[in-house]
Amino acid sequence: MNSYNAFHDQYLKAMDIQLWISRQPLPGLTDNASSVSVSTVMSPESSHTMSEEMAQLDNASQAPQAVTMNGASQDENNQMPQSDTAPHLPEEEATSEQAMANQSSQFDESQGPQSVSAIPSLPETTQMPKRVEAPPEPPQAATLNTVSTASPPEERPVLDLDWDTLRNKIATCTACPLHQSRTQTVLGIGNRQADLMFIGEAPGADEDAQGEPFVGRAGQLLTEMLYAIDLKREEVYIANVIKCRPPGNRDPEPNELACCDVFLQRQIALIEPKLIVAVGRIAAHHLLATQTAIGKLRGQRFEYGACKIPLIATYHPAYLLRRPTEKRQAWQDLQFIRQTLSELKT
Repeated sequence: MNSYNAFHDQYLKAMDIQLWISRQPLPGLTDNASSVSVSTVMSPESSHTMSEEMAQLDNASQAPQAVTMNGASQDENNQMPQSDTAPHLPEEEATSEQAMANQSSQFDESQGPQSVSAIPSLPETTQMPKRVEAPPEPPQAATLNTVSTASPPEERPVLDLDWDTLRNKIATCTACPLHQSRTQTVLGIGNRQADLMFIGEAPGADEDAQGEPFVGRAGQLLTEMLYAIDLKREEVYIANVIKCRPPGNRDPEPNELACCDVFLQRQIALIEPKLIVAVGRIAAHHLLATQTAIGKLRGQRFEYGACKIPLIATYHPAYLLRRPTEKRQAWQDLQFIRQTLSELKT
């Protein structure tokens, strides 16, 4: 600051000399000369002093700039309004500013001089810790067939089904191995409010192909037998204990009979016949839960199940086709069936 004031005073003195010379005509100068260089008029001592001051200023410009209390650079504070007289600072303020300039010029030699800009330095921004996000959950593997954990609705018992639902249930039944070789299931045919119900043993090849019980030659013979007692097929209901054809027309197995028994029971419950006729050995044994020969069972009246529906056993039409001599006994059975039905109606 002192060097600056000395230079400023020297500069003002030089300006006064220059202004004075420019106003005084000098001998040997022409009218075109308007001013004289300061260096030609200044004394050697003044010129030497000014050169030293200029050198000090050059050295000071290369030193680090001092920082004032408000963060502005020394050059910014030194931009003072030019006037004819140099500004005068109190002694205490000059001493304080000189101490501050000396303190700011000190720096760490290992780091080198620190450059200070005119703009106040801002505090370093504290870096916030980066947010650690939890890794995304791996996507669940998609499956083609999603299995629901919810329990399926309870299936209605067969004994509570209506006719349409019962037909669909039988058509989709896979309870026994017979479903693997069947063409179609055979539910039954006839009057669903009939008083007389005929129950055979199992579908044959013709029944498996047409889906109707007692067709073919055996079915034609049964139709003639009904006609003999003034009945038509449409007036009675005809069914079988087995709803699928056994391979090779073999006798049904006990487990096959057991699987289809619930369907037969529902049919009987829906029809509520007054009389049941067991047609053939297999049907009579299953319905009466006996192994007695069919010849000994015929001509008698039995009761079926808890509802105690009257039941009569007779020969199968297929057996009568193989043994025509047994048709006389079959005729006697037909007479007994008509008489019993008539009694049940009254």
